Amino acid sequence: MQKNSSDTAHTQNRYDLIAPLYNVMEWPVEKLLFQGWRSDLWQQVEGPNVLEIGVGTGKNIPYYPDDIELTGIDLSPKMLQRAKQLLAKHQKGNVTLKEMDAQQMDFPDNHFDDVIATFVFCSVPDAVLGLREALRVIRPGGRLHLLEHMRAEWSPLASLMERIDGPLHYLIGVHIARETVVNVEKAGWQLQQVRDLTKGGIVKKIEAIKPR
Repeated sequence: MQKNSSDTAHTQNRYDLIAPLYNVMEWPVEKLLFQGWRSDLWQQVEGPNVLEIGVGTGKNIPYYPDDIELTGIDLSPKMLQRAKQLLAKHQKGNVTLKEMDAQQMDFPDNHFDDVIATFVFCSVPDAVLGLREALRVIRPGGRLHLLEHMRAEWSPLASLMERIDGPLHYLIGVHIARETVVNVEKAGWQLQQVRDLTKGGIVKKIEAIKPR
Protein backbone atom coordinates (compact mmCIF):
# COMPACT_ATOMS: atom_id res chain seq x y z
CA MET A 1 0.00 0.00 0.00
CA GLN A 2 1.33 3.42 -0.96
CA LYS A 3 0.85 6.50 1.18
CA ASN A 4 -1.13 9.42 -0.22
CA SER A 5 1.51 12.12 -0.72
CA SER A 6 -1.04 14.98 -0.86
CA ASP A 7 -2.60 13.93 2.46
CA THR A 8 0.84 13.61 4.01
CA ALA A 9 1.89 17.05 2.76
CA HIS A 10 -1.32 18.55 4.14
CA THR A 11 -0.73 17.02 7.58
CA GLN A 12 2.89 18.17 7.65
CA ASN A 13 1.85 21.68 6.62
CA ARG A 14 -0.82 21.95 9.31
CA TYR A 15 1.49 20.80 12.10
CA ASP A 16 4.23 23.12 10.92
CA LEU A 17 1.72 25.99 11.13
CA ILE A 18 0.45 25.20 14.62
CA ALA A 19 3.85 24.23 16.09
CA PRO A 20 4.41 27.64 17.81
CA LEU A 21 0.97 27.44 19.48
CA TYR A 22 0.68 23.69 20.02
CA ASN A 23 1.74 23.56 23.67
CA VAL A 24 -0.48 26.52 24.57
CA MET A 25 -3.46 24.96 22.77
CA GLU A 26 -3.18 21.74 24.79
CA TRP A 27 -1.96 23.19 28.08
CA PRO A 28 -5.17 22.69 30.16
CA VAL A 29 -5.81 19.07 29.17
CA GLU A 30 -2.08 18.32 29.33
CA LYS A 31 -1.87 19.48 32.95
CA LEU A 32 -5.13 17.89 34.06
CA LEU A 33 -4.93 14.53 32.28
CA PHE A 34 -2.23 13.84 29.73
CA GLN A 35 0.81 14.20 32.00
CA GLY A 36 -0.34 11.45 34.35
CA TRP A 37 -1.21 9.14 31.48
CA ARG A 38 2.17 9.73 29.84
CA SER A 39 4.06 8.99 33.04
CA ASP A 40 2.15 5.77 33.57
CA LEU A 41 2.68 4.63 29.99
CA TRP A 42 6.44 5.20 30.00
CA GLN A 43 6.88 3.24 33.21
CA GLN A 44 5.81 0.15 31.25
CA VAL A 45 8.37 0.58 28.46
CA GLU A 46 11.22 -1.91 28.91
CA GLY A 47 13.32 -1.52 25.77
CA PRO A 48 16.23 -1.41 25.58
CA ASN A 49 15.79 -0.22 21.97
CA VAL A 50 12.70 1.99 21.72
CA LEU A 51 10.99 3.91 18.92
CA GLU A 52 8.66 6.84 19.60
CA ILE A 53 6.44 7.72 16.66
CA GLY A 54 5.21 11.31 16.56
CA VAL A 55 7.53 13.08 18.98
CA GLY A 56 5.76 16.38 18.33
CA THR A 57 7.06 19.18 20.54
CA GLY A 58 8.60 16.65 22.91
CA LYS A 59 5.91 16.26 25.56
CA ASN A 60 7.12 12.75 26.40
CA ILE A 61 10.77 13.74 26.82
CA PRO A 62 10.55 14.31 30.62
CA TYR A 63 9.33 10.71 31.00
CA TYR A 64 11.99 8.95 28.92
CA PRO A 65 13.71 6.27 31.03
CA ASP A 66 17.46 6.68 31.39
CA ASP A 67 18.20 2.99 30.76
CA ILE A 68 16.92 2.80 27.17
CA GLU A 69 18.15 3.83 23.73
CA LEU A 70 15.40 5.87 22.12
CA THR A 71 14.83 7.01 18.56
CA GLY A 72 12.03 9.52 18.06
CA ILE A 73 10.54 10.54 14.72
CA ASP A 74 8.10 13.21 13.55
CA LEU A 75 6.73 14.32 10.19
CA SER A 76 6.80 18.04 11.02
CA PRO A 77 10.21 19.75 11.06
CA LYS A 78 8.78 22.70 13.02
CA MET A 79 7.44 20.44 15.75
CA LEU A 80 10.67 18.48 15.81
CA GLN A 81 12.70 21.67 16.18
CA ARG A 82 10.88 22.40 19.44
CA ALA A 83 11.39 18.85 20.65
CA LYS A 84 15.13 19.13 20.04
CA GLN A 85 15.27 22.34 22.07
CA LEU A 86 13.52 20.62 24.97
CA LEU A 87 15.74 17.57 24.65
CA ALA A 88 18.83 19.77 25.01
CA LYS A 89 17.46 21.13 28.30
CA HIS A 90 16.92 17.64 29.67
CA GLN A 91 20.42 16.51 28.58
CA LYS A 92 19.41 12.97 27.64
CA GLY A 93 22.29 11.51 25.65
CA ASN A 94 20.47 8.26 24.91
CA VAL A 95 17.99 9.90 22.50
CA THR A 96 18.10 10.55 18.75
CA LEU A 97 15.38 12.60 17.04
CA LYS A 98 14.77 12.39 13.29
CA GLU A 99 12.39 13.88 10.74
CA MET A 100 10.59 10.91 9.22
CA ASP A 101 7.20 9.78 7.95
CA ALA A 102 5.62 7.05 10.08
CA GLN A 103 4.07 5.59 6.92
CA GLN A 104 7.50 4.99 5.36
CA MET A 105 10.19 4.54 7.99
CA ASP A 106 13.86 4.25 7.21
CA PHE A 107 14.59 1.45 9.69
CA PRO A 108 15.36 -2.24 9.10
CA ASP A 109 12.90 -5.00 9.90
CA ASN A 110 12.74 -6.35 13.46
CA HIS A 111 14.89 -3.53 14.82
CA PHE A 112 13.14 -2.17 17.95
CA ASP A 113 11.98 -3.78 21.19
CA ASP A 114 9.12 -1.35 21.93
CA VAL A 115 7.17 1.17 19.89
CA ILE A 116 5.28 3.97 21.62
CA ALA A 117 3.02 6.77 20.40
CA THR A 118 0.79 9.20 22.27
CA PHE A 119 -2.10 10.87 20.45
CA VAL A 120 -0.44 10.28 17.07
CA PHE A 121 -2.46 7.82 15.00
CA CYS A 122 -5.32 10.30 14.88
CA SER A 123 -3.02 12.34 12.63
CA VAL A 124 -1.06 9.82 10.54
CA PRO A 125 -2.77 10.15 7.13
CA ASP A 126 -3.08 6.38 6.64
CA ALA A 127 -3.21 5.04 10.19
CA VAL A 128 -3.22 1.36 9.20
CA LEU A 129 -0.20 1.86 6.96
CA GLY A 130 1.66 3.59 9.79
CA LEU A 131 0.78 0.81 12.21
CA ARG A 132 1.98 -1.79 9.69
CA GLU A 133 5.27 0.04 9.42
CA ALA A 134 5.53 0.01 13.20
CA LEU A 135 4.90 -3.74 13.11
CA ARG A 136 7.62 -4.19 10.49
CA VAL A 137 10.34 -2.41 12.44
CA ILE A 138 9.70 -4.13 15.78
CA ARG A 139 11.03 -7.55 16.68
CA PRO A 140 8.64 -10.51 17.06
CA GLY A 141 7.22 -10.37 20.57
CA GLY A 142 7.92 -6.63 20.80
CA ARG A 143 5.28 -4.38 22.30
CA LEU A 144 3.21 -1.45 21.05
CA HIS A 145 2.13 1.16 23.63
CA LEU A 146 -0.48 3.75 22.62
CA LEU A 147 -2.48 6.57 24.13
CA GLU A 148 -5.10 7.55 21.56
CA HIS A 149 -8.29 9.56 21.26
CA MET A 150 -10.90 8.22 18.86
CA ARG A 151 -14.56 8.12 17.93
CA ALA A 152 -16.89 7.94 20.94
CA GLU A 153 -18.82 4.77 21.69
CA TRP A 154 -22.03 6.73 22.40
CA SER A 155 -23.86 6.92 19.06
CA PRO A 156 -25.08 10.56 19.14
CA LEU A 157 -21.63 11.86 20.03
CA ALA A 158 -20.00 9.52 17.50
CA SER A 159 -22.27 10.94 14.76
CA LEU A 160 -21.32 14.49 15.69
CA MET A 161 -17.62 13.63 15.67
CA GLU A 162 -17.96 12.06 12.24
CA ARG A 163 -19.67 15.18 10.86
CA ILE A 164 -16.97 17.56 12.03
CA ASP A 165 -14.01 15.23 11.42
CA GLY A 166 -13.41 16.43 7.85
CA PRO A 167 -13.46 20.18 8.53
CA LEU A 168 -11.33 19.78 11.64
CA HIS A 169 -8.80 17.68 9.76
CA TYR A 170 -8.59 20.36 7.07
CA LEU A 171 -7.96 23.07 9.67
CA ILE A 172 -5.45 21.41 12.01
CA GLY A 173 -4.57 18.03 10.50
CA VAL A 174 -6.20 15.78 13.11
CA HIS A 175 -8.97 13.18 12.80
CA ILE A 176 -11.30 12.84 15.78
CA ALA A 177 -13.49 9.97 14.57
CA ARG A 178 -11.03 7.16 13.95
CA GLU A 179 -11.45 3.61 15.26
CA THR A 180 -7.87 3.08 16.37
CA VAL A 181 -8.39 -0.21 18.19
CA VAL A 182 -9.77 -1.69 14.97
CA ASN A 183 -6.88 -0.18 13.00
CA VAL A 184 -4.31 -1.77 15.34
CA GLU A 185 -5.79 -5.20 14.63
CA LYS A 186 -6.08 -4.50 10.90
CA ALA A 187 -2.36 -3.76 10.83
CA GLY A 188 -1.56 -7.21 12.20
CA TRP A 189 -0.91 -6.49 15.88
CA GLN A 190 -2.19 -8.85 18.58
CA LEU A 191 -4.12 -6.85 21.17
CA GLN A 192 -3.13 -7.44 24.78
CA GLN A 193 -5.08 -4.78 26.65
CA VAL A 194 -7.44 -1.91 25.82
CA ARG A 195 -8.41 0.35 28.72
CA ASP A 196 -10.78 3.31 28.67
CA LEU A 197 -9.26 6.42 30.24
CA THR A 198 -12.35 8.61 29.78
CA LYS A 199 -16.09 8.07 29.70
CA GLY A 200 -17.43 6.97 26.36
CA GLY A 201 -14.15 5.40 25.28
CA ILE A 202 -12.89 8.60 23.63
CA VAL A 203 -9.38 8.17 25.06
CA LYS A 204 -7.92 4.69 25.39
CA LYS A 205 -4.69 3.07 26.43
CA ILE A 206 -3.81 0.29 23.99
CA GLU A 207 -1.18 -2.41 24.38
CA ALA A 208 -0.38 -4.94 21.66
CA ILE A 209 2.43 -7.26 20.62
CA LYS A 210 3.92 -8.43 17.34
CA PRO A 211 3.08 -12.11 16.92
CA ARG A 212 6.09 -14.40 17.05
